[in-house]
Amino acid sequence: MGLSTFKGGIHPPDRKELSKDRPIRQANIPQRAVIPLSQHTGAPCKPIVSINQEVKKGELIGEPVGFVSAPVHSSVSGKVVAIGEFPNAMGKMVNSVVIENDGKEDWTALRDSPDYTNLAPDELKAKIKAAGIVGLGGAAFPTSVKLSPPKEKPIDTIIINGAECEPYLTADYRLMIEKPAEIIEGLKILMKTLGVNRGFIGIEDNKPEAIEKMQEAAKGEQNIEVCSLEVKYPQGAEKMLIKATTGREVPPRGLPMDVKVVVQNVGTALAIFEATRYGKPLIERVVTVTGEGINAPSNLLVRIGTLVSELVAECGGFKSDAGKVIAGGPMMGFALASLDVPITKGTSGILVIPEEGVLHTEDFEPCIRCGRCIDICPMRLVPSMLSVLAEKGHYEEAKEYNLFDCFECGSCAFVCPSKRPIVQLIRLAKSMTKP
Repeated sequence: MGLSTFKGGIHPPDRKELSKDRPIRQANIPQRAVIPLSQHTGAPCKPIVSINQEVKKGELIGEPVGFVSAPVHSSVSGKVVAIGEFPNAMGKMVNSVVIENDGKEDWTALRDSPDYTNLAPDELKAKIKAAGIVGLGGAAFPTSVKLSPPKEKPIDTIIINGAECEPYLTADYRLMIEKPAEIIEGLKILMKTLGVNRGFIGIEDNKPEAIEKMQEAAKGEQNIEVCSLEVKYPQGAEKMLIKATTGREVPPRGLPMDVKVVVQNVGTALAIFEATRYGKPLIERVVTVTGEGINAPSNLLVRIGTLVSELVAECGGFKSDAGKVIAGGPMMGFALASLDVPITKGTSGILVIPEEGVLHTEDFEPCIRCGRCIDICPMRLVPSMLSVLAEKGHYEEAKEYNLFDCFECGSCAFVCPSKRPIVQLIRLAKSMTKP
């Protein structure tokens, strides 16, 4: 397949050269892990441990209480020293389990399955659910739920998202370079679980080394195709990726399953392989620590519950006064109010922007009706009107302009000549009303 894409989008500087050639290395193991019981879309988990209880690495500490939820496991071995509310990256107080590391690195008993390729689809799905796997691209939607579509919506295609279109971030790129065979195995497990025989891996064309590695790993797999995609943001958004790889269009307010597709991230595919083959729960993930404000940009394999402050220190600290530290990338990430917040399953990157690179939008200008945000919106919305309505408090009226179709990619704010915080205004409108 040649270069594929979607209508709209933008071309922000990608700045991936800061970290793309830095191989993944194990981050320092935290002396104290702060593990939130809600690090996924859906219902928070219920703690099943108590203070002073000894736990092992990989042991279940949070049990899901709803269908849309995912179990949480200890990322270290040691003693539970606190259970209570601690801030997360978005500033919310979240019920969390704090574990003092004993340094022993003792694993709980894992369900190893050398014959994982012979397991039935239900057995594979049970392993994925038990491992607490969620989407590692940022949304953190429980994977087992994605793998349980209604009977009236059969799936015929799996897409592995290797686009990583968010500027600066290179975690998925490094995984495709270093773990291509395992990612392909994860895709094959997904295909077997859902009973489909068509799999795609979508990668932007500015990652030729990753495309080559994945093509080599997929050699001989008749039902798997590696697709080169046009370099454009937000190419990695689910609906855009589906359009680019299959030509199918997800309807407004629809889901990928409505067009018979399931999309999973590269890191998620790897986690699925590790869970089904070795029984390993999701207790660590690759995080890109990067930006012009950090001394040693890196791609780190980080234990869940490690504080952001520890990663910053491990990467040489700030070059100068940091103007902003973002969890995620510059387009869809969230600025941190404190570095004493933990890495979670959904943390793809930590971006440090120096003070001179920070755009302050406190005194933004009125909308001048230039239409640039409309031209580039990948969802064909009218972001200018949504922002104006939100600014004036007309939240219900904003729904008439398909408010909830916006997935907050940030393209509109990037091109706005008035530097309006369009995405933040849209988020405000969403928070003040219901779909």
